[in-house]
Amino acid sequence: MLLSHAGMSKRTMYAYFRSKEELIVAVLQYLHDKKLSKLTVGDDWEAGHAEAALTGMYDAARVWFSRPDFFGCIFINAVGEYAVSHPDIRQASIACKASIRTYIGTLCQRLDVAEPEELADGLALLLEGAIVTAQVQGRPHAADTARRMARILIKDARAVRSPRAVAAREPS
Repeated sequence: MLLSHAGMSKRTMYAYFRSKEELIVAVLQYLHDKKLSKLTVGDDWEAGHAEAALTGMYDAARVWFSRPDFFGCIFINAVGEYAVSHPDIRQASIACKASIRTYIGTLCQRLDVAEPEELADGLALLLEGAIVTAQVQGRPHAADTARRMARILIKDARAVRSPRAVAAREPS
């Protein structure tokens, strides 16, 4: 399928890539850049928009999970298959997941919460859990559950206001 999509022969493909694993790393890096660029479009979010972007990730996941060609996350699948035998593939997968977590953290920093990094960890974990649940159990609605839980986490994080934010509001 890849060869027909690329419009080249296996021989030509391997002129560019020395091995199947090198090709996999290149594909993972390409998909990483593509996925990250989709997430960070309009990165000038204000606090209210940051929350919409955070919860909107789960809406986008629901659409993805509902596609007939959804077979889980290529990065999770690659780590599962090549974690030990090909560390470059593992590193490419880790880089994508780390970038998504960093982006979630950036949005959480824009919210008025005491522990934005803790919130980001929770939201990223919900997203990853929804991906695996949708893949393993065939439940695209896992994204809806994750979205509801994300709203609860955000609400709870906002209930404990950041000391920095409280100090900024107090008159001098």
